[in-house]
Amino acid sequence: MTICRTRKTGGNKLETAKWSGAVQVAAVYVGTVIGAGFATGKEIVEFFTQYGLFGLIGILISGLLFIWLGTRMMIIAGRINASSYKELNDYLFGKTISSFITLMMTLIALGVSSVMLSGAGAVFEEQLGLSKQLGIFVTILLAFIVMIFGLKGLFSVNLVIVPMMILFSIIVSCIVLPDLEVSTFSFFYDYSLKWLLSPFAYVAFNLAMAQIVLVPLASEINNEQIIKRGAILGGVVLSIVLVSSHISLLAIPNLLLYDIPMAEVVKTFFISFYWVYIFVIYGEIFTSLIGGIFGLQRQLRSFFSIPNIFLLCILLMIIYFISLVDYSALLSFLYPLFGYTSLIFLILLVYRKVPERK
Repeated sequence: MTICRTRKTGGNKLETAKWSGAVQVAAVYVGTVIGAGFATGKEIVEFFTQYGLFGLIGILISGLLFIWLGTRMMIIAGRINASSYKELNDYLFGKTISSFITLMMTLIALGVSSVMLSGAGAVFEEQLGLSKQLGIFVTILLAFIVMIFGLKGLFSVNLVIVPMMILFSIIVSCIVLPDLEVSTFSFFYDYSLKWLLSPFAYVAFNLAMAQIVLVPLASEINNEQIIKRGAILGGVVLSIVLVSSHISLLAIPNLLLYDIPMAEVVKTFFISFYWVYIFVIYGEIFTSLIGGIFGLQRQLRSFFSIPNIFLLCILLMIIYFISLVDYSALLSFLYPLFGYTSLIFLILLVYRKVPERK
């Protein structure tokens, strides 16, 4: 009898550990996908909310794609033992063109991380009335401290920021929902079928960016049950947050005119918690930044045999100098370029066979 109890207790502990790992994976998944465009609401408006009810359908499609393809990507990475995104690219694109794709993705990842750093500085300048450079240096210092702890640091930050972001999104949508009319959900500005392409473009872009973090993460975890549960949980959470944000943004007329439409929602319905929103924006930007740094560090470590601390310092310096370029200029140049590569990545991710377990 004692033996049976011991086995049961041991099994419960193992199951708890697996779910704990899955929650951590889901938090990193969500924290990597959300960023400056997501936090401000601009990205959600462009891909979904401008299409009204069709945008909501697009969000549900995106959620299913995040679950299916996120799981598929991490399972492939784990089974080929890919410690960096180059090894996944070797498998998807073939070694002939993989080096070029990896180089381009590394440059774009550096650029996107710089966009996040510049965005963090913009929050200090535009919302707090402080120097943008001060905001950038504070963010660099925080990123340095977090990255010293590696995967543990990445998990810790996401486990704090992501639940706050989820809670905030749900609360705001619950406050806004009673004021919405049923007719609001049926409007859309564009009568073409762009709404149907939007979820695929959105998932392609975000998964291609997230692979920089999720591929080395899957390799380090090396447990398919944890990976599958984490990907499913992450996809579900992303769907919930997207739907909540979509509902909130529908309350704002002429929402296409605003650069930060979510700020207008908060000012209109939730002004007493505006400072909480500023913190959430900064947190969402920061999680994307440290995710990018984590993935880039793992990739560059395979190219250069220098101590991690020096590699981290060099990486942060490069990101800082790129961030000095105008934020909007970075965004408009890098995102379309990354978009085309992302669609090819998505197609190959669906097309390539998942390798057998070794």
